[in-house]
Amino acid sequence: MTAALMVPVLVVAGVAASLHTQGIQDEWADRQEEACRHLPYPMAGYAAGWAGVVLGVAAVAVCVLLARRLRGRYGLRLGESWPGLLAGTTVWFSVLAIPMELIQLWVVYSAAASGINLGDGC
Repeated sequence: MTAALMVPVLVVAGVAASLHTQGIQDEWADRQEEACRHLPYPMAGYAAGWAGVVLGVAAVAVCVLLARRLRGRYGLRLGESWPGLLAGTTVWFSVLAIPMELIQLWVVYSAAASGINLGDGC
C-alpha cells in the first residue's frame, strides 16, 4: 500500500520540481539585470530540472514494481485492488509529464548557455 501511495506523490513532486525551474530562471534573469552583468546560472536550477525527470521515472518504476509484486505474490492484476488502481491511473500522468520534464531540463541547459540580454540600461 505504501508503494501505491508513493506513485501519486512522486508524480506531483516531479512536476512541481520541474516547473520550479521557471521561477529559478526568472529570478536569475532579474538578478542579472539588477547587477548589469552576466552571472553564473544557479545550481538549484540544474538540481530542480534533473529532480523532475528522476522523480517522474521513479514513479513509473515504482508502479511497475508494484504491478509485479501484486501479480507474483497475490495473483492480482494492477487494476484489481484499490492500491494498484490508484498507482496504475496516476502513473499515466507521469508518463504524460515526463516529456514536459525533459523539455524543462532542456530549457535549463539552453538558458544557462545563452544568458540574457542585459539591455541598454547597463
